[in-house]
Amino acid sequence: MPSTSNPVLAALKADHKKVKALFDEYEHATARKQQEISHTVMHELEIHAALEEQLIYPAIREEIEADDVMNEATEEHHLVHVLLKELKQLDSDDEAFKAKFTVLGELVKHHVKEEEGEMFPKAQKADIDWEELGAEVAQRKEQLTAKFAARS
Repeated sequence: MPSTSNPVLAALKADHKKVKALFDEYEHATARKQQEISHTVMHELEIHAALEEQLIYPAIREEIEADDVMNEATEEHHLVHVLLKELKQLDSDDEAFKAKFTVLGELVKHHVKEEEGEMFPKAQKADIDWEELGAEVAQRKEQLTAKFAARS
């Protein structure tokens, strides 16, 4: 029977809300603030994507019959990684950086809408041990946060 308490999906939605707000803030920020925001967004997306790809998506894919939804989400992650890699090669005040960052924001907002509108409702009904998965995700997030902090 599916768990009614869902720390995993709640945490993902909180991440989504935070990153969407940062993308919106970026549009109206000064160049200096844009640099800070873009760095934060890129850091957040790397951690979030790793958690989904390594732990969350495999658990959901195993329990729901929606290969099309899962495959599309995986491809969107691939595009996010491509854009993140390209953004890291550019100066944040470069016009190409700003264009790519805007495209990244549009991609992420689209991805979030599909995850929350299609994948999460199916996952919520699935027989997934959300408490166990939540513990694994929290532990992995702590490791990734420390790893990315050391690189910064």
